[in-house]
This record gives sequence, C-alpha cells and structure tokens, in this order.
Amino acid sequence: MNLDPITLSVIQSGLQQVCDEMDLSFSRAAFSPVIAEANDRSDGIYSAEDGSLIAQGASGLPVFVGTMQYSTRVLIEMIREGRAVGPQPGDIYIVNDPYLGGTHLMDVRFAMPVYRDGEIFCWLSNTGHWPDTGGAVPGGFSASATSVEQEGLRLPPVRLFKQGVLDPEIYAIICSNIRVADQRIGDVKAQAAALLVGEKRLARILDRYGDDTVRQAIAELRKRASEQMRASCRLIPDGTYKSVAYVDSDGVVNEPLEIRLSIAAKDGVLDFDFTGSSEPCAGPMNSVLATTLSAVYLGMRHIFPDVPMSAGAFEPLRVKRPEGTFLDAQYPRPVSGCAAEVSQRIAEAVFLALVEALPDRVTAAPAGSSGNFALGGHDPDRNRGFVMYQISGGGYGGYAGGDGIANGCSTIGISKAPPVEIMEQQFPVLYHRYALREGSGGAGRHRGGFGLDYEIELRRGDATASFVMDHGRFGPPGVLGGGAGQPNSVRVYQSGREIVPEHLSKAQDIPLRPGDRVRVGTPGGGGYGDPRERDPLAVAEDVRLGRYDRDQARALFGVVLAEDFTPDLAATRAERQ
Repeated sequence: MNLDPITLSVIQSGLQQVCDEMDLSFSRAAFSPVIAEANDRSDGIYSAEDGSLIAQGASGLPVFVGTMQYSTRVLIEMIREGRAVGPQPGDIYIVNDPYLGGTHLMDVRFAMPVYRDGEIFCWLSNTGHWPDTGGAVPGGFSASATSVEQEGLRLPPVRLFKQGVLDPEIYAIICSNIRVADQRIGDVKAQAAALLVGEKRLARILDRYGDDTVRQAIAELRKRASEQMRASCRLIPDGTYKSVAYVDSDGVVNEPLEIRLSIAAKDGVLDFDFTGSSEPCAGPMNSVLATTLSAVYLGMRHIFPDVPMSAGAFEPLRVKRPEGTFLDAQYPRPVSGCAAEVSQRIAEAVFLALVEALPDRVTAAPAGSSGNFALGGHDPDRNRGFVMYQISGGGYGGYAGGDGIANGCSTIGISKAPPVEIMEQQFPVLYHRYALREGSGGAGRHRGGFGLDYEIELRRGDATASFVMDHGRFGPPGVLGGGAGQPNSVRVYQSGREIVPEHLSKAQDIPLRPGDRVRVGTPGGGGYGDPRERDPLAVAEDVRLGRYDRDQARALFGVVLAEDFTPDLAATRAERQ
C-alpha cells in the first residue's frame, strides 16, 4: 500500500498532537512550579523495536530528544536481556539513572508500553524535572559533588505502576530519600496521567487508520526526515570545521574545561569528533553520553529547525564516542551540571564551528546557562520544609537578520522562568528586582540580547542556597568580529556583607537568614559582525532606551560623534531622505 501525501501529513500531525496533549496535560496537572509554570518537561512516542523517536511534543525540551530515545532503547534492551522485569498492560516504569540514557538525577523519566492486540505497538515516555531527588543539597544541584551518590537517589528502570496501580513499596522508598516528599505525589500522578492521555489519543489514530497504515507512515516519515536533514547538511561545503568552547570550572577544581570539536562535512553527512576535550573532571560538570549526543542533535536542530522531529533526522549526524573525556561520563562521576550547562556548551561549540560555513543560519553564542538556583530550608509560618528551584533566561546571540532576543529561554529548551508571583506565593521569598540586564549584550553589527537581573530576599526561616550556572568566567563569544556578552554574575549579601563565590557561578550550602539576599545577572548574548558596522541609528536608540550609556556605546561600537547619540537623529535623517 502506498500512502497518499494527505494521509501521511494527517498522520504526522496526529502523532505530533498526541505528544502536545501529553505535554499540556503534564503541565496542567503538576504541582511543582518548575513543571507547572516553567514547563521543564517533555513527552514523546518511541519505537517498540529500538526505542527510536517517532514524535515529540513541540513544547517539550529539545535536550530530551536524544536522551529519551537513548533511555527507551536501553530499557527495551534490558527487558530483552532479563535485566529488567518485562511489562504488562498498564505498567509504567520510572528511571533517572544518568548512565542508562539520562541527564541529571532530577530529570525523572516515565515509560509506558502501548499494546495493540496483545503486542507492544510503541512506547510512550516523558521526562519531568523534580525539584528534589535527595542528595547533599536541596534541589540536587551540588556544585562540589565528587560522586553521583552525593547528587541524589539513583533509580534503575523499575515498574512504579503495575497494571495501572501505584506500587506503594517503591513509592515509599522514593519518598524516604527525598525532601518535601509529601508534595511529590502531585507530580507523579501528573506524569503518569500524561502518558494515559497519550495512550487514548494514539488509540484514536490507530483505530481510524489502522495499525499497519500508521506503521507505514512512521517508517516513511523517518525516511523523509533523514533525507531532509541530509539535504540541509549539503548546504555546508565539504570540509572540516573546528571550534573550542569552555566550561568555567567543574565546581571542585577552579580551572576551565575545554570542549574541542571537529566537524567533517561530506556529501550531506556530518561527523562530530570531540577528541582533545578535557579529561573526566572531579566535579559535577561531566556529561553522560546520552546528553552529549542530544546536545549535538539540538545544536543542529537550532540551525535547521524545519527538519521534522524524528529519529531519521539524526541519521546523517554521526558522533564519535568521546571516550576518555568529560563528555562520556562513567559511573560514579557526578553529572548534575550535564543537561543544564555542559549540553549548552556543546551546542555552542557546534554553532562556533559552523557559523562561517552558514553565516545566514547560525547565530553568535547565546547565554548558554539555565541559571540553576536552588533554595531549600524550613518555612516557620507553614511549619514545613521547602525546595525552591529557579531557572532563568539570558540573551540570545546576534544573527545575520538582527539583534539577539533579550531574556530568551536557554539553548536546551523552551522552559520559561516561573512567574515571580507564583514563587512568592509558594516560598518564603521576596523579589526585589526582576529586570533586563541592560548593556549585557555583546557588541556587533547586530548586538547580542540582554540577560536578566534579579534579586531575591529570604523573608523567614533558615535556608541554604546552591548554584550550578556557567559562563561566569567567559561571556558568550561573539562571531565574525562581534564582541562577547557579559558573563554570569552572582552576589550573595549576608548581613550586609557581599560574597562572590570562588567559582563565580557555582557554589553550594550558602546559609541564608531572614533579610539575606541573592542577586544574579545572567549572561548577554554574543555580538554578530563588526561593531563599527552597526547602524548609528540603532546605537542611538539603544542609548535613548537606557540599554547603554553614551560612554559604553562609544567604547563598544566605536561611535565618537556626539550627534550620533542625539534622540532626534532619526527624525533628522528621515527628513533628509
């Protein structure tokens, strides 16, 4: 049977809609702001044979594309080999082991088989960021962990739901190892409910078109995605492209880590080689293989966003396993910073390598940090513990078509910072400031976008603060002559005393008492092109809006005439034209 284009397109859209509804159900039902408000989650459909990606929700985090495919494949292999108990209808597995296709321990994955006529047709899987999974510090972002056990509870694939019923013994083990355990049931049930919604919606498609037709459509969509990615990669002239990106430090040894990337392009196939990157590190900035692969995929997804989301899109992207480097973490290396920070440095290395080959498609470096800030303690007014997790945006890099976006979401996804009002309602904090970080964008013909400047005060009780951020030592680099964006900045104010963490944007267990404050400035994006080529009218507008003062603008953009900063300049030139 040959599928007509209309039926193929309808099935493709239907599969996408299934994933979108799972995403929406997950966020709406979750209790934790990081899922319910920030949307730090993702849902997808995966092959029953090898776990390969069939479809993923448009609003899910792109960094989970590769990791969920990897983890589903590992789960299938473990079941076949007898290392995991085989499923029954209604079973839902839980797993967060980074070395089995994950990210950090806080990204908890559920997986559920979908049965048709007694056989598994496919797997549905989702990932949600839990605010806490135990470990040395509230929130799991231990900046100085030296083994994964210090980062939290590590779960192999086990059936949390058995034939639709939550296993109370496994759930009790989880709750006895995490903070604010009484609040986890809301997220657990939301995550499971999202899969059940997906199962029902998928059944409608299968009932309408038939299982064989949908299988044929899935195979055809994978083939076309591969062909489309190959065609896109042929836009890159054959040759070798190299770059170096830096991680500030690993949180333990205060020295930068290098990501060295070489991309060999030939006839629509790209070979990625990280040989020469830094060795495995002592602290939590190691990356497991699944995250490294996913970071390459999401980097290329940014460059070629029109290629459909499918396992076929990854086929022309061949990554040599980076053995012996911190990008191929082995147990028990700590990995809490891999998904949120190291993955963004990997994507940055991809951008820096390919920008000269594709100057109209690749941007300067974005902020490249999720700004992970965890605050945990006891709220005396509510007589209960709390774990607050704050993510934040930063500036996007300038690009051929214009300036970078200010306060955009991170490179790895579309998660947004939870609303200030929600955070103040749920946690004993007060936001004194939440504004654009003016002037933080790198100078260029098209400047980088601005980061975020926020300040939080602890209102009551005692708490400890922990940070795992990056780009505090080096700002996001500009390209094609553009300047770097301002680096990340963290300041802690204890009883009026200002503290700057030794590792700049990584620290843990900083004690806070009522009245103590934390101020964070996230990075600005890198600039694109020679700053001296920037339109003086655009410089004048930035000055008029207070984004730069006149001295900054003169220094950054090489404009020396006072009239270039006159607010009436635009009108005057318009009249002359």
